[in-house]
Amino acid sequence: MNVSSSTLSLTVADVDASRAFLCTHLGYEVAVADDGFVSLTRGDAAVDVVLLRAGTDVLPPEQRDQRVAGLILALTVTGLAAEEARLRAEGAPITMPLREEPWGERLFQMTDPNGVVVQLVEWAAADDTDGPADSDESAAMVVITPSTDHVTISPNATMAGLAAPSRGSAELSTWTVTMDAGATGPEHSISREQVWTVTAGALEVTCGGRTEKVLAGQTLILPPGLLRRIHAPERTEAHVSMPAEGVASVPGTEGTRELPWAR
Repeated sequence: MNVSSSTLSLTVADVDASRAFLCTHLGYEVAVADDGFVSLTRGDAAVDVVLLRAGTDVLPPEQRDQRVAGLILALTVTGLAAEEARLRAEGAPITMPLREEPWGERLFQMTDPNGVVVQLVEWAAADDTDGPADSDESAAMVVITPSTDHVTISPNATMAGLAAPSRGSAELSTWTVTMDAGATGPEHSISREQVWTVTAGALEVTCGGRTEKVLAGQTLILPPGLLRRIHAPERTEAHVSMPAEGVASVPGTEGTRELPWAR
């Protein structure tokens, strides 16, 4: 048997809504369409998708009134953090934020208007810890070139990841932060010490009940575990470093949040 292509057929109530979602956010294009039917494709290795309106007689009788459920359309991509940032900026309905599983799978999920769960996945490079370490490789220098794949855009700042465990660093994460004039980040704490060096502009940082203005050329050390809020009175750029395992906590929410640009 020679399989030339693969197609996933989804039964939905509103074909047009799912078509618009997949074409707008995930780059699918319409190959064939008719009343209650559309075939979608991409120009890469993504699975083709057929959308069928519930009740159509091409479906087996026992399935005509069913809707797609319990199914995840998973697409493996590169530059996962950048994809999440892009989709958030587009207003896509992200229903599971970016996370990493213990087995090395990084993922986030969206849910389309018909309840179809779409999961974007990126696999972390496997660590070979079974055999002896190669001393030459472990001592080799690593040069990191900034890439749009490692940029995260939030409502208050843009973070561009540099060194991180996923990019060759064993102990530290470093990144740059750009904030527009008047931007203020949310109150939060970080589990590890952070060092901020302002390279342009200025920051007003409140931490532990104390507020300091940090000017270009100055460095600020933020201790772990204390609530802080960072405000940019003018457009500001800074370089940040912290131990690689640092995570964030936000008052009023449960659990911790990883920093995608620092992983």
